[in-house]
Amino acid sequence: MAGQAIVIGDTGGIGAAIRAELEARGFAVTGLSRSRDGFDVTDERAVEAGLRGIDGPVDLIFVASGALGTPEKALSHLTSEELQSQFAVNAMGPALVLKHAARLLPRDKPARFAALSARVGSIGDNGLGGWYSYRTSKAALNQLLHGAAIELGRSHKQLVIAALHPGTVDTPFTADYPRDKLAPEDAARRLLDVLGALTPAQSGGFYDYAGKEIPW
Repeated sequence: MAGQAIVIGDTGGIGAAIRAELEARGFAVTGLSRSRDGFDVTDERAVEAGLRGIDGPVDLIFVASGALGTPEKALSHLTSEELQSQFAVNAMGPALVLKHAARLLPRDKPARFAALSARVGSIGDNGLGGWYSYRTSKAALNQLLHGAAIELGRSHKQLVIAALHPGTVDTPFTADYPRDKLAPEDAARRLLDVLGALTPAQSGGFYDYAGKEIPW
């Protein structure tokens, strides 16, 4: 599948790799980022303005923006400021992109919308606790995408919306993590393979880079 694509956050480690992989697959890619274009996903006016000049149909939209913040190790470290900041970037941002980009998605042929989630956003897979703000923001993202998939699926019968966990990818985002990491190029290839293989019946789901469904 090739055509027109949008990558939000294409100046970041994963976003740049997603854009490069899409272009290698024959897509014409429009990239939007805060650092280059002023496309701030937490500002609805900026999101609307940034998407206004794009003509559809758009076959694939990938939101690769996100923030880790300072993961809390204990409940006593939790602050309202961190909760609000994480929710704004990781949950509200992709939802606003989908809200204003929905008009670009075709109703009569396959289309894809994906946003980067994280396994730590799984409630069912949380056996360690901590990371309150980041976990909560990603869980909220999953719910927003799931609800949107139900709604848009009524009018866009061939649309797939997915929350995708990329694994631990070697970017500045994970610089402090010593564990084995995927190269951004490998992560991008795997994520796009997974997204491309999903069917409309799987729309609204939460999947990792190997295509395995992650519990809510």
